[in-house]
Amino acid sequence: MHKSVTGIVFLLILAGAALFVFQTGGTLPDMVATHFGPTGAVNGSMPRSLYVDGMLIFVVVLPLGLNLLVGRVLRLPDSRINIPHREYWLAPERRAAMIEQLSNHMRFFGVMLAAFLCYVHWRVVLANRLTPPMLDNTKFAYGLATFMAALVTWIVVLRRSFRPPQ
Repeated sequence: MHKSVTGIVFLLILAGAALFVFQTGGTLPDMVATHFGPTGAVNGSMPRSLYVDGMLIFVVVLPLGLNLLVGRVLRLPDSRINIPHREYWLAPERRAAMIEQLSNHMRFFGVMLAAFLCYVHWRVVLANRLTPPMLDNTKFAYGLATFMAALVTWIVVLRRSFRPPQ
């Protein structure tokens, strides 16, 4: 997919994630249970506005910032870029394609991260609907395991995409 299209899709997904956090955050109580112990019981809370602002930063600024950082690193001299088979991929005839490929991988990582953080937020919203608030640690663990499996898969695909042709 063309760089500008993937960039627009990435920004639209982050905007959707922000809208999700903002809309569902409005349903939370004034004091939001935000930290839960091993049993799922609340052991920390904060004002709703602070929680929603923090989640918006995590869901939007973190993935966007990581992508901007990678874009900045890719503008460094080739000697400062550390990727597998650097000499092959940074050759002038392949450099532009490598940058686009790595940028697309990072956008996908940003989407995965935003989706996981939205899932965490949704678990907090659901926990706060109970009296007293209680986090379902089993479902949280399933979500974390899913994210970790997706992350490992992403790393494997990323490493394989930077193998030189045989």
